[in-house]
Amino acid sequence: MQSTMVEYAKSLDEQDALGKYRNEFYIQPNIIYMDGNSLGLLSKRAEKSVLTLLDSWKQYGIDGWTQGEHPWFYFPETLSEMCAPLVGASKEEVIITGSTSANLHQLVASFYRPEGIRNKILADELNFPSDLYAISSQLSLHGFNGDEHMKLVKSYDGYTLQDEDIISAMTDDVALIILPSVLYRSGQVLDIKMLTEAAHERNIMIGFDLCHSIGSVPHELDKWDVDFAFWCNYKHVNGGPGATGGLYVNRKHFGGKPGLAGWFGSDKEKQFDLSTQMTPATNAGAYQIGTPHIMSSAPLYGSLEMFAEVGIDAIREKSLKLTNYMMTLIEHELSEYNFVIANPRETEMRGGHIFLVHDEAARICKALKVQQVIPDFRSPNGIRLAPVALYNSYEDVWKTVQILKLIMKEELYKKYENKRDVIA
Repeated sequence: MQSTMVEYAKSLDEQDALGKYRNEFYIQPNIIYMDGNSLGLLSKRAEKSVLTLLDSWKQYGIDGWTQGEHPWFYFPETLSEMCAPLVGASKEEVIITGSTSANLHQLVASFYRPEGIRNKILADELNFPSDLYAISSQLSLHGFNGDEHMKLVKSYDGYTLQDEDIISAMTDDVALIILPSVLYRSGQVLDIKMLTEAAHERNIMIGFDLCHSIGSVPHELDKWDVDFAFWCNYKHVNGGPGATGGLYVNRKHFGGKPGLAGWFGSDKEKQFDLSTQMTPATNAGAYQIGTPHIMSSAPLYGSLEMFAEVGIDAIREKSLKLTNYMMTLIEHELSEYNFVIANPRETEMRGGHIFLVHDEAARICKALKVQQVIPDFRSPNGIRLAPVALYNSYEDVWKTVQILKLIMKEELYKKYENKRDVIA
C-alpha cells in the first residue's frame, strides 16, 4: 500500500510543469524544507544577482549609483516594476523599500487622520503582533491610548475571522482599517475585495498586510481599489533574511505628502538639489525614507525573474494542489493521533500553508527537525507546514506525513520538552 502511495506522489511530480524550478534552489541533501512561509530558500538566481550587485560595488565604488548592470539609484524602481504583477498594481504604485514594520509606520503616519469621534484604528486580534505594536505606537503619537483606540475584531475559534464580524466593526468611530490578507497562523485568506468595498461604503480607508500572501496568492489591489498595502519579501518571494520590504499606494492618493519624510522619497530630478523643502515623488516612491538597502534588495532581482516566468496564477494552482494533497494524507494517515487541521479547507480561503493543532506541537516540531523535516512551531500548540510551489514536491509532502506518522506511532516526540526554543 505504501509503495503505491509513494508512486502516486512521484507520478504527480512527473506531471508537474513547475517541477523543473526545484533545481533552481539550494535544497540540502535529505532535508525536506516545509518552512518557506517563514523564510524562503536561496535560489541560484538570487545568489547570482547578489554577486552582480557586489561586483558593481567592487568595480565602480560610488559610481555604482549610476553605472553597472543595475544602477543603485534606480534599483528600487527596477524591482518595483518586477514585483507589481504579484500585487495586481501598476509599477508606479509599488516601491521596494524598508521593512514590514517601517512601512506600516510610514503608511499609518500618512493615512491615519483622526477627526472628532472618528479616531480609532480597526485591526484584528489574530494579526502578527508586530503590526499591533506599530499601530499602538502610532496611536500614542497622536495622544491616544492604544488599548482604547485600537479596535480589535475577535475570533470565535482562535484561528479564523468572520467577514461579517469585521464589517460590523466598521463603525463611525473608525478612521483607518489595517488587516492581514492571510492570517499568519491559520493561513485563512480574507476577502480583500468585499472588505474594501464595505470600508469605502463607510468612508473609511483600508490597508492590508500581504506578508503571508505575496508570492503564493494572486492579488488585484488596483481592481479592488485598496488604499494601501505593505509586505516583506523573505517568505514566499524568497528574497533572503531581512530582505527589503515593499509597499503599495493607490494612485488616487498620489500627490499627498508622506507622513514620515526622507530624502529618498524626493522627486528624483530634485533629490540632489538638497533643498530645505522636500519635493515628494509623484508616485509610491514618495513613501521611501532613507537610502535603499542595495544588498538586502539584491536577491529579489533573481527571485522575481522566476515569478515573471512562471506567473502567480500557476504558482497558486500548484500551491493549492500541494496543500490539498497534504490535508488528504493527514486525514488518511494520522487520523488516530489527534491532529486538528485548523486552516480553512475551502480553496478560496486557504493560503500557502497547513496549520495543524496538537497538544504536543512543540515537541513534535523538534522531533520533525531531528528527522530532517523543517516545520514551523507557533505557540501554544500550532504546527505550520508550507509546501512551496517553486521548490517542494508532492513526494516531499508524502514523506513529511509518513515521518509525522512514525514520530507519533513510536512516540519519538517524548524525547523532547514540549516548549518552544528561543526562536519559533
